[in-house]
Amino acid sequence: MRIPESELIINADGSAFHIHLKPEELADNVILVGDPARVDMIAENLEDLEFRHASREFVSVTGWKNGTRITALSHGIGPDNIDIVMTELDALANVDFSTREVKPEHRALNILRIGTSGALHPDIPLGAYILSHVSVGFDGVMNWYGNREKVTVPAVEEAFKAHMGWEPTLPSPYFVKASPKIIDLLKDMTIKGATISAPGFYGPQGRVVRVPLAMPDMLEKIESFRFEVDGEPFRITNFEMEGAPLAGLAAHLGHHACTICCVIAHRYLKSSNPDYKPVVRQLVEQCVDRMSRL
Repeated sequence: MRIPESELIINADGSAFHIHLKPEELADNVILVGDPARVDMIAENLEDLEFRHASREFVSVTGWKNGTRITALSHGIGPDNIDIVMTELDALANVDFSTREVKPEHRALNILRIGTSGALHPDIPLGAYILSHVSVGFDGVMNWYGNREKVTVPAVEEAFKAHMGWEPTLPSPYFVKASPKIIDLLKDMTIKGATISAPGFYGPQGRVVRVPLAMPDMLEKIESFRFEVDGEPFRITNFEMEGAPLAGLAAHLGHHACTICCVIAHRYLKSSNPDYKPVVRQLVEQCVDRMSRL
């Protein structure tokens, strides 16, 4: 079936509409970051760079590390941008841009998102790396797609809503597992995480500046929630803004994806590390090296 021009927009140069990558420019191994400046940080760890594209918040390069081709791409802030990035990355991999038809053979991408986050428990130190084995979507992105129950954990979702006294006006939360392939690559250097992806930085993450919250006791209830996925115990460890739609859409589309975050703020202790760039740089170096092993 041909995909109409209105549904998948392709630029005149043959690149995907928002991220401006062409099919031949996309590597099988992809590192995503929110901040466009971090693409250049990744590029410092690559060799034989093939290009550098920049359009709005979407900056990209493809290069090589240890004989492995890697694409780095920034997605900006928020789950809505992940909907764009994941859809267009999948199209680059699995849609023939000349015929607008899905390719007969599926191409699976390995996708790692590197981010920053705020931890929710006192035993998780600033500077720690949390790997999101499970992501919790407060964003609602996956609710717009059919059959989301195939890639989520509905029983835990219902238990969570009951525990929280979930407000019916809010998007229904979803729980989604990360790819075991990416987890195995990084689990020895990280804390096992269950990470909330919020659709905002302030109210959706329980911060109060001038407007009160719909669920004033949200953080306390989140901290006390315990659950199991495939018999493995979890507690919710941290907040960020993009990991759940990434994991959910990747699973729906047949890709391997996971999010790793450096802890730069402590919601429980109400502390933060504004000078976090050196720690993030170390994380980037380690992640590029690990991704080059795939």
